[in-house]
Amino acid sequence: MPHLKLAHEFARLQLFHCGGPAGARFPGLFSPMVLNDRLAGKYAAATVSTVSLWKHSDFLKLWTGQTVSRLGSVVTRTALPLVALLTLGAGPPELAFLVISSSAGTLLVGLVAGAWVDRLRRRPVLVWTDVIRAALLFWIPIAYAIGALRIEQLYAVAFIEACLASLFNAAYPAYVPSLIGTERVVEGNSKLATSSSIAEIGGPGLAGLLVQIASAPFAIFVDAFSFVISAVSLVMIRTHEPARPPREIATHIRQEIAEGLRIALRHAILFPLAVRSILGHVFGAFYGVLYSIYLLQELHLDPFLLGIVISAGGVGSLVGSLFASRAVNALGIGPTIIWMAIGASIVGILTPLAQGPVAIATLMVFLPQLIGDGLQTIEGVGEISLVQGLIPDRVLGRVNATLEVVSHGVGYPAGALVAAFIAELIGVRGAIAIGWAGMAASILFLVVSPLPRVRTAASWRAQESTPTPAA
Repeated sequence: MPHLKLAHEFARLQLFHCGGPAGARFPGLFSPMVLNDRLAGKYAAATVSTVSLWKHSDFLKLWTGQTVSRLGSVVTRTALPLVALLTLGAGPPELAFLVISSSAGTLLVGLVAGAWVDRLRRRPVLVWTDVIRAALLFWIPIAYAIGALRIEQLYAVAFIEACLASLFNAAYPAYVPSLIGTERVVEGNSKLATSSSIAEIGGPGLAGLLVQIASAPFAIFVDAFSFVISAVSLVMIRTHEPARPPREIATHIRQEIAEGLRIALRHAILFPLAVRSILGHVFGAFYGVLYSIYLLQELHLDPFLLGIVISAGGVGSLVGSLFASRAVNALGIGPTIIWMAIGASIVGILTPLAQGPVAIATLMVFLPQLIGDGLQTIEGVGEISLVQGLIPDRVLGRVNATLEVVSHGVGYPAGALVAAFIAELIGVRGAIAIGWAGMAASILFLVVSPLPRVRTAASWRAQESTPTPAA
């Protein structure tokens, strides 16, 4: 289901969806003939001569670490609410506070994180946030083992982890171009999106198995160890990351945050992408909050079928990640983003329309997961690659953080609250339908923007840098 995926990581990864965060670029996407030396120096990091990124040893270290880390994060995404529910006897209010604690961390730290990341070398930030998050998550099973675990500790862990994740998510998309070269971010983002897809396929089942065998608190050990592996993989990277350029004028961090906000608000391409992302998270939260209830109570699927349906999204994402570079190369990066979003919305209408016998209802929610998530993965790879190609390196961390805050820190929790309210008024099915309609309508902001004319980020930058002839 594309909307549920949007509500999760690809912002985080995703650019916005998640999010999560993401990827690397297609080798031929940015043609050097459209860039003069000054422009290339302003935007591009070091280029690489490796034919394939699978033969780029440092990229393989990054990919391996992130694959393991994302698998662990999917386990915690599943297990942490179960710790609250099954171990501590939490109810709906406590689960809501758990979500709010995480969103509050993103909202509080996100913008500052972006400014810090643009002042510092990115790789040390990534390493230390992984190390601290590992220690933080190790505490949950330890506290449970000694009988000291309380719901307030889960709130604190969710809050602090979100703060650290904001730092990581601001630094990570800004670091990838410096490792593989700006001209290869579509290829890289596609391969890194494959990591997320693998995690989405295997993570929920692994989490359920670990909870069944070892209990929910001990399942979180997996994520703690995955952060250790991620940190080690980053330390092992040998490609030197250049020092951040000295600031010509000493500025207060508030001014730097404001600069990131101004860029997001004034950029002809970035602004409609940001609006689409905010609305996507608001209405995607309808799915994030209500989807399991909808399938279990309205459509009468059993937990096993629920798991099958959700895992289909991971399979679709995996396929989408493998074809993302080809789609961008064939259609152009702007049209790819728009057509993939439209396709995901068309198939997504099956979800609120699902009804009838369990077999038919299951098929109607299975297809949006399988096909819609694949299309939306291609869309997400295009979006994060476009942002990495359009935004200068010196402010890329701040721009990433701005998008993360407004989408995941503001849009998602606001949408979750509205979704719960609407579900009480008109029922879960009606709320799911509103979520789909809002997601579909948000595509209009992309259609009426200059995005359909953007073939590559490089060509758009060249167009922006060309003086307009006097009338």
